[in-house]
Amino acid sequence: MTSNMVQNGIAVPKIVSEDLWLSERKELLAHEKDLTKLCDRVNAERRRLPMVKIEKDYVFDGPNGKQNLKTLFDGRRQLIVYHFMFDPTWDKGCPGCTGWVDSLGDLSLLEKKDTTFVVISRAPLAKLEAYKAEKGWSIPWFSSFGSDFNDDFHVTLDEKILPPEANFRNKAETEAKKGHTVKMDGEQSGLGVFFQLDPDVFHTYSVYARGLESLSNAYRLIDQTPYGRQQDFEDSPPGWPQKPKYA
Repeated sequence: MTSNMVQNGIAVPKIVSEDLWLSERKELLAHEKDLTKLCDRVNAERRRLPMVKIEKDYVFDGPNGKQNLKTLFDGRRQLIVYHFMFDPTWDKGCPGCTGWVDSLGDLSLLEKKDTTFVVISRAPLAKLEAYKAEKGWSIPWFSSFGSDFNDDFHVTLDEKILPPEANFRNKAETEAKKGHTVKMDGEQSGLGVFFQLDPDVFHTYSVYARGLESLSNAYRLIDQTPYGRQQDFEDSPPGWPQKPKYA
């Protein structure tokens, strides 16, 4: 690959001939294909993760009153929860989480794939509803205020309640990682995936930190679930639903 250059004091890509550009573009394309294949392998590993039964009866406040985790599925098999940082004492939601939700596109594909997407925050419902109206969002947003949900899934860190854990590392492990500073208290963003196998609900996956960066579109979100995209090219376990089931 050619290196960049400085022109008029500004770093810019090097200017080359069409033939050289095409040669380097093909080299990059090979790397992009490698990355795509690696992503497919990682997605396949994610679909093979075991799951953990949810034993607690978490209760949330929503527009239609109190609801438990099972009802949030809205009759579908899979549930994706975005943990939006909104402390009960705040009047506004986290700017980073706000930007993440703002960047969401059309998520109607999720419903076609038997999947529901919701947002959950710890602030009382009235604050969530006010902020939602201010932003003009239509996403389903529920309050976990007063429940253990945020604590148990490590998106509210309070060592008085549970030993703090950030991105699957405890405080000692986090502090031992050189050059890696993580706030180990207060609100954290994250995304969790749940699976319903009547009458039970299971936790299949969670992701935090930079793992959230590329998930603000429907295909990336559906990749996080056990059933994935349900397309023939995926390396799915035998019996997993594929394209014809939810087409």
